[in-house]
Amino acid sequence: MDSLEVYVKNQIADSIATKQKILGNESLLQQIKQAGLKCIEVYKNGNKTLIAGNGGSAADAQHIAGEFVSRFYFDRPGIPSIALTTDTSILTAIGNDYGYEKIFARQLEANGVKGDLFIGISTSGNSKNILEALKVCKNKGIFSVGLSGESGGAMQELCDICIKVPSNTTPRIQESHILIGHILCAIVEEQLFGKGFTN
Repeated sequence: MDSLEVYVKNQIADSIATKQKILGNESLLQQIKQAGLKCIEVYKNGNKTLIAGNGGSAADAQHIAGEFVSRFYFDRPGIPSIALTTDTSILTAIGNDYGYEKIFARQLEANGVKGDLFIGISTSGNSKNILEALKVCKNKGIFSVGLSGESGGAMQELCDICIKVPSNTTPRIQESHILIGHILCAIVEEQLFGKGFTN
């Protein structure tokens, strides 16, 4: 086996090991469950989810919103979800007028209402624009779920639920964030439009 093959295997093994840590952490599993239940409550009450992140986490925000709005495992009515990372005119207007730190906060001020749910994604837990968004959530009665890395950063003090992936390596954290996003989508879809969970 050459060194590149070893490297490839080690990357895969590291990813598996991170997910095994999540699987073995009862507290983390309960947080994911509680986030899923809160999403169901929000949707049953006629509200929506709003999702944001930077870079790869912006892509994750769009990915998760796309699964809610379109479909995940099966055909069903669309579920309202907005990625706050997609409208370049809004993003550049806010960035120009108020600064990059406000690009998500301002959108939550405009489009978020009490009873909505915000998912803020930051591998470090310290993204300033996510922290500003979480402050708006507190003021407006918007429930907040944070997805971060092991440290949790400053966002853990601002979130209603902060799901901290047990890793300090950005790719491993991001791989786990999209796993958690997929789980939330599956829970919501099944409970609202499927047969529910019987065991």
